[in-house]
Amino acid sequence: VMSILLHGDAAFAGQGVVYETFHLSDLPSYTTNGTIHVVVNNQIGFTTDPRMARSSPYPTDVARVVNAPIFHVNADDPEAVMYVCSVAAEWRNTFNKDVVVDLVCYRRRGHNEMDEPMFTQPLMYKQIHKQVPVLKKYADKLIADGTVTLQEFEEEIAKYDKICEEAYTRSKDKKILHIKHWLDSPWPGFFNPDGEPKSMSCPPTGISEELLTHIGNVASSVPVEDFKIHSGLSRILKARAEMTENRLVDWALAEYMAFGSVLKEGIHVRLSGQDVERGTF
Repeated sequence: VMSILLHGDAAFAGQGVVYETFHLSDLPSYTTNGTIHVVVNNQIGFTTDPRMARSSPYPTDVARVVNAPIFHVNADDPEAVMYVCSVAAEWRNTFNKDVVVDLVCYRRRGHNEMDEPMFTQPLMYKQIHKQVPVLKKYADKLIADGTVTLQEFEEEIAKYDKICEEAYTRSKDKKILHIKHWLDSPWPGFFNPDGEPKSMSCPPTGISEELLTHIGNVASSVPVEDFKIHSGLSRILKARAEMTENRLVDWALAEYMAFGSVLKEGIHVRLSGQDVERGTF
């Protein structure tokens, strides 16, 4: 048995649980006799610059608390990655201590389907768009070396694509998701036996439609005159104005209205966390 943990760079540095478990890693009753930590370091935490996310140069510096060896490796060099992983496995087997592999790489697209990284990281993403993808880079090298032929490479890719396509097709046959199996307890204090929430009295928090419309209109306008606004953003504001007019809300506008209504009562709202500055959600 080998304990392997896969981390993101921002989480590795930013989530206290990583630092805490390193401190448990060598305690007599808790040790796993060494875990291999693989950090997929794409040098950006969702949309956050490393300099805004941590105080140390490397995300892996928290591992220094137990003097774990840390290997920084260029993920564009698959053979170097394989070599480093072999060394890490050997270290763990020999000394029964934690070891960290820092895969220094990049994220080609946004964090998810909705995220456009050029908004927040234009310089970085101009560089990324120029990069040759690692698969092509390595395939070209192997073909140039004569290690594989172009035909062999294409056959391997086709074989892998087929596995993915078949699994995707099979996934559509799943008609029922047994979510209850994942819950460790049915929370009897909160729900009736049939799963409905028990009634809980709550003070009324509603506000007038007039005030909601006002907040919606403010949330879909630009506060500065003659301000050149990004076309992607102006589309969002226009859609928001239309929603307000049609008496509709989405998650973002509902959140905006909640904050706005609290501000209207003279209560300060402080947002802190990963993506509040750009208002991702």
